Amino acid sequence: HVPYPKSVFFIVSNEFCERFSYYGMRTILSLYLKNILLFSESDSKIIYHTFTMFVYFFPIFGAILSDSFLGKFRTILYVSIVYACGNVVLALSSAEPVGLPQIPFSMIGLLLIAVGTGGIKPCVSAFGGDQFVLPQQEIQLAAFFSMFYFAINAGSLISTFLTPVLREDVKCFGENSCYPLAFAVPGVLMVVSIVIFAAGKPLYKIRKPEGNVVVQVLKCIGHGIKQKIKSNDKVNHWLDRSENKYGKSLVNDVKTTLKVLVLFIPLPIFWALYDQQGSGWTFQATRMDGYIGFYTILPDQMQVVNPLLILIFIPLFTYAIYPAFAKCNFLKTPLQRMVCGGLLTAASFAISAGVSFALEATYPVLPTEGNCQIRIYNPLECNAVITAKPYFVDQEVKAMGYTKLDVNDIQGNITVDFSITGCDQQINYTTGSNFFIAEETPLLYYMLEDKFVRSVDDIDKDDNGMPKIRTLVNKPREDLNLTYWDGRREALTIETSNYDIFTIDPGTYKLDNFDKELHFYLGGVYTVLVSLDDNDEIQNVELYQVTEPNSVHILWLIPQYVVITAGEIMFSITGLEFSYSQAPTSMKSVLTAVFLLTTAIGNLIIVIIESAKIFEKQSADFLLYTGLMVLDMFLFAFMAMKYKYIKKEENNENEELNVKPERKESNAIDNPTFKHNDDRIPYPKPVFLIVVNEFCERFSYYGMRSAVYTVLISLDNNDNIKNVQIYEVIKPNTIHMLWLIPQYLVISIGEIMFSITGLDK
Repeated sequence: HVPYPKSVFFIVSNEFCERFSYYGMRTILSLYLKNILLFSESDSKIIYHTFTMFVYFFPIFGAILSDSFLGKFRTILYVSIVYACGNVVLALSSAEPVGLPQIPFSMIGLLLIAVGTGGIKPCVSAFGGDQFVLPQQEIQLAAFFSMFYFAINAGSLISTFLTPVLREDVKCFGENSCYPLAFAVPGVLMVVSIVIFAAGKPLYKIRKPEGNVVVQVLKCIGHGIKQKIKSNDKVNHWLDRSENKYGKSLVNDVKTTLKVLVLFIPLPIFWALYDQQGSGWTFQATRMDGYIGFYTILPDQMQVVNPLLILIFIPLFTYAIYPAFAKCNFLKTPLQRMVCGGLLTAASFAISAGVSFALEATYPVLPTEGNCQIRIYNPLECNAVITAKPYFVDQEVKAMGYTKLDVNDIQGNITVDFSITGCDQQINYTTGSNFFIAEETPLLYYMLEDKFVRSVDDIDKDDNGMPKIRTLVNKPREDLNLTYWDGRREALTIETSNYDIFTIDPGTYKLDNFDKELHFYLGGVYTVLVSLDDNDEIQNVELYQVTEPNSVHILWLIPQYVVITAGEIMFSITGLEFSYSQAPTSMKSVLTAVFLLTTAIGNLIIVIIESAKIFEKQSADFLLYTGLMVLDMFLFAFMAMKYKYIKKEENNENEELNVKPERKESNAIDNPTFKHNDDRIPYPKPVFLIVVNEFCERFSYYGMRSAVYTVLISLDNNDNIKNVQIYEVIKPNTIHMLWLIPQYLVISIGEIMFSITGLDK
């Protein structure tokens, strides 16, 4: 009996913390680039996907460093320190009081994180596998990888929900958000992961570096190309010229690998769509309504749907969907599943394009070429009539009101004369020659007793989807403040002379002691007119909606998340299975590395498309990606039909004993290789009856355990109720049902580990 290696718990804990750090940082990255570093939405996507490209590009160098020089343990430890330094630099650069140049140091931090997470990516899972003795612990090894994958998604799930809360709900350094804290918490988890990993060193089995097969493959291919150019000898395959130097076995394995790699050519398009969950889909969510009655879902929190669905879909596809399709002789081979997964991914972007069409209908209409928008506000107690010939004549602006004017046929900037009547007793200007009109610009005019204030108006929705408000006061003073109150909480205090735009949490507010309720909704832009009396007390308040709030609910994003997650299960996980099953024993790491490299190329595709700025509307962008994915999958399906699967004969010996199985070729369409073995331990079907029984029993129990009351009623002589008393006989439920979640979480983890372990490999 070989004892279970306790060292793997350090490795799994390390992976949980590292994934928490990475996904927590990446969840808020796109909004940080746009809202704090002030990049445009397009440029933010370019930087975001350039970072992701490097994350999936550096694993090749991490594998070479590990296998050829440092070994897995030292590579993970040293590169993790670089990773943590990147987290620290990013957190410090996001804190303005620290004084670091934000853009350069943020880019340095992201580069260090990309080197770190990319460098350890190919090492951690392999290092965990090294802790087991094969073939004696094959089943425990399978259970470890299930636990390892669970740790990845658990870390992702928690951090994707938590870091947007830290970003939005915590205020620091005078800002309405706290990106430094949201970046610092993942950084702390990364430091914790290093401590946990280093603490397990006495328990680890540490193998010395044995050379990297990727380097050998590249040398073999390079030598073959070089000899092909120099030599005119006829050979069956150009790689045969490398046999003299690298041996027949390696050359044959490289030939087989190249046949599989040809199929990888269309794969990057999938990642070009999939990785936009953190960029394009997050920006889409900022323009939607996240209010669900008791909580407001933040835009970047929607990314939590993907890891949550993965945890649900993996057992669902493994034990329900795939077996059901197999009975119908459908989706039996990996390549068939990958084509279907790619088409589902295209469908998800078609759905997101439909959502974008609905969103674009709610966007504010901004002034275009030859057009100017003017809004004139009047917080005074008089009805004004304004004329600015030849563009408008006798436009009324009522007391405590406003009017919107669309001025056409404008070229450049124009200054014209104006006149105001109706407020002669309250203003000391009735005419002037400085009424400014600007092409393609929204303008705001604000009537005060002593001046006619002009400003560029901001009517576009907030980048974070929050309400935007502007407060205009009839008697502004720098030493007098107004406060918006959310119940007893002071939400926002501003000077009465400050007419800038501010963001505020959605909700219902009151201005100081004035009774009128002001309702602000996600995505809305509002102007609040305030009239003060001679004692500086509020005597009137009017609220005007300049831009309508978000009306498309954020939960309409769930269908596209469901579809793309199903596509990910069928494409990504099946692709890894295909790479592993079709690779020669010596080439498995090569194919896995190249499969990860397709992610980097996919993000490069996004960078190229976004840099070209083909379309202005997001819906058109999503339709472009949909079309590319459909065409890509047709190409992939055609290539898959030509592919000959490599069949491995059953072999009772472990691959580590150097017993190489015979390989045969069969057609991809009718391929017996991928039929499930009938000698596996079947899943115990009676447990479903037990689960159903437990559900019904718990339903009955919690339904029965309700409160019991007695009500005493006293009637007078006319049968009218004169008194009522209520007495509690049995107390109502006091323990909240959500306390059931921990036990469901634990039993779900147990189910995954138990059922997978119970299967005969």
